[in-house]
Amino acid sequence: MDAGAGMRRGGEIRKARQGEAGLLAQLRRPPGGRDARIMLLAQLLDRAGTGVWAASSVLYFTFIAGLDAGRIGLLLGAAGVAGIAGSPLAGHLADRLPVRTLLIGCHLVRLGTLCALLLVTDFAVLLPVFAVTHLGDRAAKTLEMLFATRVAGERRATYQALSRSSANAGYALGAGLAALGLAVGTRGAYQALILANALSFLVAAALVWRTREPRGRGLVAAPPGGAAPGAAEGTAEGTAPDPAAGSGTSAWRDRGYLRFVLLDIPMNLDDSILGVGLPLWLVGHTTAPHALIPAFLVVNTVLVVVLQLRVTAKFQGARDATRAVALYGVTTLVCCVLLAAAAGGGILLASAALLAAAVLATAAELMRSVSSWELAVSLAPREARASYLGVAGMAQSVQKSAGPLLLTGAVMTAGPAGWLVLGAAVAGLSLVQRRASLRRLDDLQRSDDLRAAAGERAAAEPAPAR
Repeated sequence: MDAGAGMRRGGEIRKARQGEAGLLAQLRRPPGGRDARIMLLAQLLDRAGTGVWAASSVLYFTFIAGLDAGRIGLLLGAAGVAGIAGSPLAGHLADRLPVRTLLIGCHLVRLGTLCALLLVTDFAVLLPVFAVTHLGDRAAKTLEMLFATRVAGERRATYQALSRSSANAGYALGAGLAALGLAVGTRGAYQALILANALSFLVAAALVWRTREPRGRGLVAAPPGGAAPGAAEGTAEGTAPDPAAGSGTSAWRDRGYLRFVLLDIPMNLDDSILGVGLPLWLVGHTTAPHALIPAFLVVNTVLVVVLQLRVTAKFQGARDATRAVALYGVTTLVCCVLLAAAAGGGILLASAALLAAAVLATAAELMRSVSSWELAVSLAPREARASYLGVAGMAQSVQKSAGPLLLTGAVMTAGPAGWLVLGAAVAGLSLVQRRASLRRLDDLQRSDDLRAAAGERAAAEPAPAR
């Protein structure tokens, strides 16, 4: 190796170490301080338990509960539908009740329903129990982000990056623990995995109990320089804000915001592409070895943990988030082109194309993590953001239910052309989403300016004579 190459290599190593140190330093001192740090730890443990269950649930229902493939599909489908209701329900309740209390309740509900699975084998009982588990899961995720955006304020994007990094690390840890239990394969081993997930909910609830209720019921972040309209002072010291704040504005009657939520559904398809599309396409349409499938998860987990904070730092604020939306479309299009190409090559070409597609699907996920939540917050009226964000959370839940069906029932049935059409459609819709978001941001800015001007005029007018 020549001196120049050695210097370049040394610089790359230093940059990598600086990035790692930056992530660890941010995790020790996250936006929101002590409460945010506790919440990140709770999320890590929660996701570790979820990773255990996700890796073992289908096998548990097959070998221990004795369900056939049709009933398992019905069970998962019903759970997905129930999960769709979790986000708006959480947002609606967060306008009226403390987020901290609601989140502890979600953890305890999931603890109870998961323990019930150890005692229940009747499919008619399993169906509602499993559905309630997923409803609590989606509600908890929405409440976690409501909590985070309140305590992190304008630095919510940085917190979101830290949250995703810790969550992915938790999923990886949980999957590793599940592998040990699955290797044993006995009823007791499966039951131990369920109890491990239940324990994670109990510990997460205890950690959330140690935090303080974030400021502003109905609000997600107070405006710079003062309290948000309709909100009282913070509840950290036990004082309750006005529970009616924001109650006069409904996301369900806001066509512009509903348009954003509808367009955000295809902006979450990277999840189904990575988890469903890539493995099934490899098995059914390419010559790549099946042993490559676990590498997709490894690539995704490592890249998200390492790169999420750096990517977030490059897209600060709502207008940068609209740029990330457009990049999401382009990245997904190239990913779909590679998937289409993988069907026509030999083992090496197919393997390389699929691995590159996994990298691009992860890059799309990084773009989505920057854009989706930031725009959901920024495009909502400040006085009713909690309920609006509950509605926005439905986009991911709907995608989780409809995305796999779209890929298996239409895209892969059409062959390589199906991937090309999907990629082109997502790219086109991403541009529509970007343009509509910029227009709404401009409208909200004009409304804020008009209100500020009206307030200044009112303050400048002399008081009426008595």
